[in-house]
Amino acid sequence: MSTDDGHPGVVVGVDGSPGSAVALQWAARDAQLRNVPLTLVHVVPPAAGHWRDSAMLPPWLHARREMGRRLLEDARRTVATVIGKTTLETTSVMPSAHAVSALVDLSKDADLVVVGCLGAGTLRGRHLGSVSAGVTHYAHSPVAVVHDGTLPAVDSRAPVLVGIDGSPCAQAAAAIAFDEAAQRGTGVLALHAWKEVGVFDSVVSFPRHRWPELYAKEEAVVDEQLAPWRERYPDVPVRRMIKRGDPVEILVDMSASAQLVVVGSHGSGGFAGMLLGSVSAATLLLARVPVIVAR
Repeated sequence: MSTDDGHPGVVVGVDGSPGSAVALQWAARDAQLRNVPLTLVHVVPPAAGHWRDSAMLPPWLHARREMGRRLLEDARRTVATVIGKTTLETTSVMPSAHAVSALVDLSKDADLVVVGCLGAGTLRGRHLGSVSAGVTHYAHSPVAVVHDGTLPAVDSRAPVLVGIDGSPCAQAAAAIAFDEAAQRGTGVLALHAWKEVGVFDSVVSFPRHRWPELYAKEEAVVDEQLAPWRERYPDVPVRRMIKRGDPVEILVDMSASAQLVVVGSHGSGGFAGMLLGSVSAATLLLARVPVIVAR
């Protein structure tokens, strides 16, 4: 599956849910900032049984397609309102497939896939909707998860918060964070939360006389990972923050003062650092602003 020109740009799922509406607005602004196309996607389930080989659509599928067309038309009007007088190339597609597989397929050529935290019919709670979780896990491109009511102001001066732990995924996260910050005219807050795992995971594992040594080691990890991006984006202000403690708690707490969080899909291992899969998953649920998972 692909769009007409083969470059879907920023892809966003449209299903009529409140979360989808917020994700749509955020995706339109992000595509506008990136100066790339926006692709609106509403997925209808494939026909099953004898209808699969029939020239006629089953009545329920015809109704779903009509609803999908209306949703996509409404989405286009929303995009026009969001971008104002500027121009944004916008394409609508309505594949007949399972939602996760359709969005993952489009992610092969996309700059970013944007989904709401909860989809239509999803019960509220501390978990991602099934589509959001599937896309975040399997997409080839970075994925942005936008929660209800978390759309930041376009002119916000809040920084882009990025988790750093020295891993390749953190390098990808840093690249996205600097690019997003440059597009938004703001700075990067690079956070490195470290926790040495000892046999008893207690203060015994952290003799006080070793703290300066450990801090210097973690500081070097951050400096090395940020160096190429500081050179590439000299006009983007950068602030480092190195903290010892639980990565999820620190990252979520700091997200309250950011307009966007960027994390890697997996971490470095060894030390229980910033970007383990469990940390990324928890951040997606608990962060107070949109979160991009980098690959």
